[in-house]
Amino acid sequence: MNLKFIVLCFGFLLSLSAYSQKDTLVLSNGDQILGEIKKMDRGVLNFSTPYSSGDLKVKWKKVKSVKSAKRFLITAKDGDRYKIDGLDANSANDTLDFKDINVLGIDEIVFIKLLKKDSFVSRLNASLSFGYNFTKASNASQLTVAAALGYTSDYYSIATRFSAVRSNQDDVEEIQRTSGELAFNYFLGREYFLILQSEYLSNSEQKLKLRMTNKVGLGKYFIHNNRMFFGGNMGVAWNNEEYDGAVDENRNSGEAFVALEVNFFDFNAFSLASGITAYPSLTEKERLRADFNLDLKYDLPLDLFLKLGFNYNYDSKPAEGTSYDDYIIRTTLGWSL
Repeated sequence: MNLKFIVLCFGFLLSLSAYSQKDTLVLSNGDQILGEIKKMDRGVLNFSTPYSSGDLKVKWKKVKSVKSAKRFLITAKDGDRYKIDGLDANSANDTLDFKDINVLGIDEIVFIKLLKKDSFVSRLNASLSFGYNFTKASNASQLTVAAALGYTSDYYSIATRFSAVRSNQDDVEEIQRTSGELAFNYFLGREYFLILQSEYLSNSEQKLKLRMTNKVGLGKYFIHNNRMFFGGNMGVAWNNEEYDGAVDENRNSGEAFVALEVNFFDFNAFSLASGITAYPSLTEKERLRADFNLDLKYDLPLDLFLKLGFNYNYDSKPAEGTSYDDYIIRTTLGWSL
């Protein structure tokens, strides 16, 4: 009898402890949800509950209050970053009073990330997507693969991405385009950041065996809120190019670069990201390179997504016998962490 009583008490205390560890989310309509805050990014709060197959996605502007005893990394739109133990926020006149932090307006908070015991994995984000097209005529097929992996610390971020396209057709030489990037950003505050970045491109259309561009520069977000990001960066770059055997020309050049990027995401499940970078040469007279990209993404349940992308490359002085430009349109189905 005493043993049963002890077991019942232990089970009750265990369940009570588990319940007390749940985060509390109150929406503007008064609904209250218990679960776990995962992150808030681009105006959407990801909230995990035991009764849903995937994370609930709640618009941040619909949140009235949140409460949690866990550790979080928070970023305000002015660029200030906070790492806090415990989240106790209540809405009052559109402000959220975070524990150990000055009062911040709801629109001033642009990023919240759960840190599980400050673990490495809790700071990661990743995505992987595939696309395949086939046409019976001429047995034309195209395979697209894209992947990205990033890590966000208190004061810096590291990100890498990779994409590859292979097109095959009867009686036509295979067309391939492979690109990659490794970027390091150091946050300076007030929305400024330092950039160290390496970019890789291989493109059969332009007979480009390898283009490696190493960049260093300074960037700033001009608009950074829960509806859109808009920023720019500039600096200098060193460009190394190697062409295939059909082109007897390899090139090394110094360049400046100027870039603008924008990301819209307050459109329900849709988001749009676009960027353009211009590379005026410092060592080759009248040469200008430019890269443009546009991605339209639609979020699906279970962290899946559909993406339509467009990439364009331009070179005002290409190697002899090669094309001035190249572009690719791709559709992929993917998953993100």
